[in-house]
Amino acid sequence: MAKTIVVKQIGSPIRRPEKQRATLIGLGLNKMNRTRELEDTPSVRGMVNSIPHLVEIIEERG
Repeated sequence: MAKTIVVKQIGSPIRRPEKQRATLIGLGLNKMNRTRELEDTPSVRGMVNSIPHLVEIIEERG
């Protein structure tokens, strides 16, 4: 099984640039305190690193 990471949304997209909102939607997040288990790929890591004030990595599996 591939490595995965669990990402939690900790910030609100209200009054944020449209690009940051789109990144949240791309990660499958849209409401506060939601979590998603995503495959640990360079593209997903890049998306998480581009909005560190809105998401946090809870755990890494695999």
